[in-house]
Amino acid sequence: MTSKEEILDNKQILHSFAEWLMGQNKSESTIKTYTGVISQFLQWFKEEVEEIERSHVQTYLDDMEQANKSAGTIEKHYSAITIFSRFLNKPEIVLNIDRKVKEKKEEPPEALNMLEQAALLKEIEASGHFRNIAIVYTLIHTGIRVSELCELNHSDIQEGGRQYILIRDSKGDIDRKIPLSMAASEKSRAYKEFLNMETESIFISSVNQRITPRSVQYMLTKYNVNPHKLRNTFCQKLIDKGIDLQTVSKLMGHKDLNMTKRYVGEGKEDLVLSIEHTFD
Repeated sequence: MTSKEEILDNKQILHSFAEWLMGQNKSESTIKTYTGVISQFLQWFKEEVEEIERSHVQTYLDDMEQANKSAGTIEKHYSAITIFSRFLNKPEIVLNIDRKVKEKKEEPPEALNMLEQAALLKEIEASGHFRNIAIVYTLIHTGIRVSELCELNHSDIQEGGRQYILIRDSKGDIDRKIPLSMAASEKSRAYKEFLNMETESIFISSVNQRITPRSVQYMLTKYNVNPHKLRNTFCQKLIDKGIDLQTVSKLMGHKDLNMTKRYVGEGKEDLVLSIEHTFD
């Protein structure tokens, strides 16, 4: 049972600790959190503060884990005790402490929301640059990688009622087949008509050479986006529409379904409807 003397000592220590924290320019909420945690630790310890050793800190955190406290709670207590160890001038008591690792919540890859996408398309169309307009629409409406975009040839566009983009692997074999939305098809057709010349590659530079990924990346910086963000936008929109993971994974060319799971969501639809319902 804790004696009155110990209670008074703990209160004095906590008061001194709070004043020290104020001197360290800590906020009022931080001071309240730290002193609250240390109060719990001292009630558990039940000995003189000068007697605290590394083994005591380790045992305290182990007891918290045994009590099924969350990793976040344990980390909060460890952080407070670390600050307290500096106040005591005993930094060695928190050296090499084992504790439950806090699982990091993986955020979905960064993508454009509906308003941002609309603003981007409006801005790129206002530029009147047929090639760049076709590039942006193709990236957003197919989710292909910038390297795949640059490698596209006219022979990779399959006609037959609607257009499909054929993405090939390093051996030249078809890796996946992506339905091209009506909007992306129209922009690509307009670019081809504007170009009015026969080329093997679809997208070419100002010197009539196959465009490079670096050139595409540089162009997109003018609109504060990058190719990967546009790829993420395609994937995220499909997921948000409820398209099943297997379908989205197939369209994205993900070799591991876990890559697709980062975007979250499930549903059912075929490839053609996936594209048209998403970008109608």
